[in-house]
Amino acid sequence: MLIVACISGHGYGHLSRTASILTALHQLQPGWRLVLSTPLPAATLRGAFGAIKFEHRACRWDVGVVQADALGADQGATLEALAVLERQLPGQISQEATWLASQGEPLLVLGDVPPAAAALAQALAAPLIWIGNFGWDAIYRPMGGPFVAWADRALQAYRQGEAVIECPFAMAMDWGIPHWPVGLTAGRPRLDCASLRRLLAIATPMERTVLVGFGGMGFPLPAELFSRWPKHQFLVTDPQLAAAAANACLLPEGLRPLDAMPVCGRVVTKPGYSTFCEALSQGLGVHLVRREGFAEAPVLEAALQAHGQHRLLSRDQLLAGDWQLDQPLQPATRGPVPGDGADQAAGLLERFIQQNCCAPGT
Repeated sequence: MLIVACISGHGYGHLSRTASILTALHQLQPGWRLVLSTPLPAATLRGAFGAIKFEHRACRWDVGVVQADALGADQGATLEALAVLERQLPGQISQEATWLASQGEPLLVLGDVPPAAAALAQALAAPLIWIGNFGWDAIYRPMGGPFVAWADRALQAYRQGEAVIECPFAMAMDWGIPHWPVGLTAGRPRLDCASLRRLLAIATPMERTVLVGFGGMGFPLPAELFSRWPKHQFLVTDPQLAAAAANACLLPEGLRPLDAMPVCGRVVTKPGYSTFCEALSQGLGVHLVRREGFAEAPVLEAALQAHGQHRLLSRDQLLAGDWQLDQPLQPATRGPVPGDGADQAAGLLERFIQQNCCAPGT
């Protein structure tokens, strides 16, 4: 059995979610082949999947939204990139469909959440399952103007799937196909607290150890902002920042932000599905920097207020160093989200494949 996952290159959150689900599926069916079709770097894929074997096809299937920085969008560049991708897709679909068909195995296409995955599945006459908490139709439509046509095209593609694994914090996905709701799709940290504290030489208690991360693009912060919090230890992914700020520690290569969470009490971040899943699954308080111009952001913000301990920050507060780390966290207004979403999704995929694609164990 061959599973080809078309994974968005828009940030690393789509990869994190898909990796946690496929990791759980691999535990159920270690003999099934995993093909990752994505423009994300091979090293990033290896970090997400650890020791699990996969094959990488370096293909871009969507644009998402081109970001001016981690907190802002560039609509003009997004439209240009969509036009370029539209010209490239026919040749890519033909080439990838030919290679996949030549493998001579039953196929399932997963899409998180590039609309073009539907065209690949159609070319292969293979079933298609979506994974997501939104589609690009819901992101493009509020942007108006020429984006409305792109939203319509995305919606038409999403309607071609057999089902969508609906992840938490979902926007409307009125695609006319079955929804399979699941809980948090976070992976599991690979190190225990004691090992982490030794590895990172952390001396601060958990409540004063803070993870700072803004996704794949990052968000450059001046070192002097960290000096405003001399009693705190910050875990960061920016080597220059770690060298410049005395209380900033660089996460070593291969150590995911998720792996560092067991020693942290809080995380400073932007709205992001996978970061929220990981932080909530590990019990961290989230200091959320509000994001403008991206329709998913207010949905995620509302979900955080409902389900997680938090504080809300503006961009100006972030850049002024007013991070409120000495303030109590605001409590969730509702209960927690179940944390077994990756296992749920893996079980759903296993049953679907066994019933529709191949005999058990193939």
